[in-house]
Amino acid sequence: MAAGAPRVFISHISGVAVFDPGGDQVGRVRDLVVMLRVGGKPPRVLGLVVEVVSRRRIFLPMTRVTGVESGQVITTGVVNMRRFEQRPTETLVLGELLDRRVRIVATGEEVTVLDISMVQLPARRDWEIDKVFVRRGKGGALRRRGETLTLDWSAVSGFSLEEHGQGAENLLATFERLRPADLANVLHHLSPKRRGEVAAALDDDRLADVLEELPDDDQVEILGKLKEERAADVLEAMDPDDAADLLSELPEVDQERLLTLMQPQDAADVRRLLSYEERTAGGLMTTEPIVLRPDATIADALARVRNPDLSPALAAQVYVCRPPDETPTGKYLGLVHFQRLLRDPPFTLVGSIVDTDLLPLPPGTPLSAVTSYLATYNLISAPVVDESGSLLGAVTVDDVLDHLLPDDWRETDLHGAAGAYHVGETRPDENRPADAR
Repeated sequence: MAAGAPRVFISHISGVAVFDPGGDQVGRVRDLVVMLRVGGKPPRVLGLVVEVVSRRRIFLPMTRVTGVESGQVITTGVVNMRRFEQRPTETLVLGELLDRRVRIVATGEEVTVLDISMVQLPARRDWEIDKVFVRRGKGGALRRRGETLTLDWSAVSGFSLEEHGQGAENLLATFERLRPADLANVLHHLSPKRRGEVAAALDDDRLADVLEELPDDDQVEILGKLKEERAADVLEAMDPDDAADLLSELPEVDQERLLTLMQPQDAADVRRLLSYEERTAGGLMTTEPIVLRPDATIADALARVRNPDLSPALAAQVYVCRPPDETPTGKYLGLVHFQRLLRDPPFTLVGSIVDTDLLPLPPGTPLSAVTSYLATYNLISAPVVDESGSLLGAVTVDDVLDHLLPDDWRETDLHGAAGAYHVGETRPDENRPADAR
């Protein structure tokens, strides 16, 4: 490597913005594509996996990268919007190499890969992997205490072998700031093996949030790889309606086994949701809206609305009911919109400002009628009440959209079009060499 040649650690460019020469953002870096080579030669960097605005993942050849600096990547402005598909000869650095257990050639000592760096070759636009940042000590939660060191690529071995039981802590650290929907998109594009390893490394609450954003097939696959006790814990951490949707994809015997392992109250909510037809208000609703008694104050209501674990749709209004406060409640009296809570003094009783004009939805209301109801009254959630007048739950607009969109909407681009961002066009294989040895 020539003196002064730039070195970039891959974790430092994960998630950074990619710009064209005019300063317009193309997308964000999600991974690095390399080709491993024989004889201990450093891998050649083929390009970047870039997630564009439509959540499509495209391949950006390194020959199109003019700069990697100051937390940004600059391109020549020529971008091929064809969806990235990994080839058998290609390896993803973040998705497949981080957390791998490798050996130091000189001593045979086993170490864990924390990061990998690349360097630009002199007088060329080509890049190659040059260094591996590793930690000594056994894998697992306590390995943070081990000594770290940076080694040449040729000083370690073990990257060419598929590793079973590979950890995921450093990969997760790279994506820790992602929203659940974005992390779900990352998981969807990993191999089934890595998807299972990452899911195993997430805590229950984070995994529950991510599962809710994944396609049905990925949800079932991940849940099936978890031990049954942990699968039940994750289902408890999910919103009841999402847990019911996931369980409905499983055979009845598996449903019952997992429901038996769940906490009785959580299982009861999910069983109730499973008893309704899927495309009805009862099948769409969540059983955990904000419920208050009529003698609660606006201050009480605002304290409940501030709960950061609530979705914006559920925090938009509170439902006023007679005891008991858990669904199914006592007699449903009406609702109070969030804006009304902001207009009246904190000591005002919610029972005195309740909106009784909006008729609630029966649990058997079909999806089309639920959609019309929300659109007619400009609502983002609606109460579901049974024949006895008890509040059963609330239907939110996000759950309605889930059922209005095509079944595979989570697996498609937000805008659907292949040309969502066109600065230029290249042939699909123009910059993907068949042999980089």
